[in-house]
Amino acid sequence: MTMTTPTPWYKQFWPWFLLGLLFTSIFGSSTLAVMAVRTADGLVQQDYYEHGRAINMVLAKQQRAHELDLAAELRIDPMTSDIIVQLQGEERPERLYLKLIFPTVGGRDQDIVLEHVRDGRYLGQAPDNLRYRWYLQLHPSEVEPAWRLVGEGSFPSEDEFDLTPGIVDRG
Repeated sequence: MTMTTPTPWYKQFWPWFLLGLLFTSIFGSSTLAVMAVRTADGLVQQDYYEHGRAINMVLAKQQRAHELDLAAELRIDPMTSDIIVQLQGEERPERLYLKLIFPTVGGRDQDIVLEHVRDGRYLGQAPDNLRYRWYLQLHPSEVEPAWRLVGEGSFPSEDEFDLTPGIVDRG
């Protein structure tokens, strides 16, 4: 009977395989933890508390638009990127400010000035190749506007989009 000497553990496959799995999971989880700490979450606003407090002021602006019986139709020509807004209601400011808000990336938001042409018709120029879904906000002043109309649109499109005060009359 021959005695064979067992090979030492460090020369066998299975201990190294199990240690490799362990070290791979430690390395992967450490890498993900470092990335989570160092990168900012772009979907969460830094001033979320102040933003939440400003909601009542926004609702008051939309209530004022409702009181003035304001509404608008917006159309963006897909060929020329011309913005045409037809404002209905009591007020006709010389300029309107249109804010295009991209739902997920704040850096893509656009501010556009619309000039009054005649009879509640306003014209402006949109950025070329406007694509995807956007939130639309229309107001009469860049700083502290008195009213605001809101809507939503997907571009490019030949359709007209309605901008309304966005609230239900409770009275």
